[in-house]
Amino acid sequence: MNNKQRRQHIQQRNRKQKLLAGIIWGGTGLAVLVILGVMVWQGIKPAAGEAVAIMKSDPHLPTDSDPGQYNSDPPTSGLHYATEAQAGFYEENIYTYPAAYLVHNLEHGYVIIWYNCDLLNETGCAELKSQIRTVINDLGGVKLIAYPWNSIDVPVALTSWGRIQRFEIFDMDLAKAFYRANLNRAPEPNAP
Repeated sequence: MNNKQRRQHIQQRNRKQKLLAGIIWGGTGLAVLVILGVMVWQGIKPAAGEAVAIMKSDPHLPTDSDPGQYNSDPPTSGLHYATEAQAGFYEENIYTYPAAYLVHNLEHGYVIIWYNCDLLNETGCAELKSQIRTVINDLGGVKLIAYPWNSIDVPVALTSWGRIQRFEIFDMDLAKAFYRANLNRAPEPNAP
């Protein structure tokens, strides 16, 4: 191999290396832009449901004390206990003042599905509970609670911190969209 051929070989190798480096850096830059774009979208995408004015939430109330009135039914913010409820589906009310536990969950970024079977017949109630369980399972049950709430005037209402969505007829797709749009949009989203 003479000097001219060696020089051409080195130049060709250098062009390939530059091309490969350009592809790697371009791909890395594109990946970073996509990640940043997703993060920005998560921060600016509109929340779902109707906005409800945020109520005072400090200090924590002593457990089993009356939290008083909330500005929405079911509540979306307000005074609450230092202890929250466990995620999952509740068949019956197990607390004297359940809202004071559940509002703490909302402060942690939960979405709560409040349901009122008193407005439905037995078959309708069983179907609604089945649909709610399906939604919870489809979403992995993360930061989700379903709780019976007989004071609402619709069969189902979903809440997150400062947001509410009421359903005359439960729509599983809209419920999932509410969850995705409002999950962790709360003062303490990194709390469990």
